Amino acid sequence: MTVDSEHEALLRLLHSGAAASALRRLLDTHGNAVAALGAGPRDWASHGLRPEACNAIRKPDGEALAPSLRWLEAPNHHLLGWGSSAYPPLLRRIASPPALLFVAGDPTLLWRPMLAIVGSRAATTGGCAHAARFARELAAAGLAIASGLAAGIDAAAHVATLAASGVTVAVLGTGPDVAYPARHRALLAQIAAEGAVVSEYPPGTQPLRPHFPSRNRILAGLSLGTLVVEAALQSGALITARQAADAGREVFALPGSILNPMARGCHRLIREGAALVETPGEIVDALAPLVLDLMRALRGELEADAATPQAHALAPLEEPPGYNRLWDALGHDPTGMDELADRSGLTVAELSSMLLALELEGRVASAHGRYSRVSR
Repeated sequence: MTVDSEHEALLRLLHSGAAASALRRLLDTHGNAVAALGAGPRDWASHGLRPEACNAIRKPDGEALAPSLRWLEAPNHHLLGWGSSAYPPLLRRIASPPALLFVAGDPTLLWRPMLAIVGSRAATTGGCAHAARFARELAAAGLAIASGLAAGIDAAAHVATLAASGVTVAVLGTGPDVAYPARHRALLAQIAAEGAVVSEYPPGTQPLRPHFPSRNRILAGLSLGTLVVEAALQSGALITARQAADAGREVFALPGSILNPMARGCHRLIREGAALVETPGEIVDALAPLVLDLMRALRGELEADAATPQAHALAPLEEPPGYNRLWDALGHDPTGMDELADRSGLTVAELSSMLLALELEGRVASAHGRYSRVSR
């Protein structure tokens, strides 16, 4: 796959070292990265880019850009810029969203209702079993399961979701091609093949301590809620939970034995207001209204973009033209997203939201990224 001019321009902006906030302002003003590059150093500086970043944009380092360009040439590798219609809408709502995302796998999965499951790298056997059970049952209920590919709770959640043929998303504190820990290379490859791997860091970026708290805000921001299974008092999982709370998302925690040091972080979260949960069903019940609200909001945004009159209504299937086209494109045999886009003429972002709405209404079934009508 050839890297287009927009993606190359985005990479030049990213590799300049400019702050994400400045890049978002620049892209908001100019609409796309090509136009932003053409605006020139004075304009860049007016949006908050420092002189060294402006110089790096004017004279890009070809060696630094090369790994990202090569990575994007591979199949199923994507770059979502701030101005892209495919940028995940929930992530836009956090205080400091990334200016762009590298995605290996299916970027439309980032639009699905998602729960983050996080916890200790040094989890107990029982904690990993709890994470696996919650991930399996919540995936079966229709939630995508997000985590950070770390050892312990993260890996247990990813593996259980994949085994249940559910949707899992890995959010990395490294480049999208770097597994951390290294023994999770095969797991990373499987998630990229069957789900999605997400990073704000360029390909080849190695694990650095400051990256992981930053990674956690993306994990929390993509998700409607965060479940902490086991966590010590000093734990990255608690950072994710607090970032979720700051973003107005739900926070859930599993209680544990008072003798288990890996339960103390969960107990602190519960004292601070996190919801104590004992069964996956409690999470489903808590998130169901939020899923419906998200579906309404996404449908409204897409219909507003298409200038349809009922922008925020949960309209019947027959009314919005886009839904008619999607319904005509669907059959009783499972069909992939690309083929549906070809048949309907709709964008992947539009299809993702519409299919979610139809799933919630019981009209569409999905399995392994393929969709079919539900017989009534």
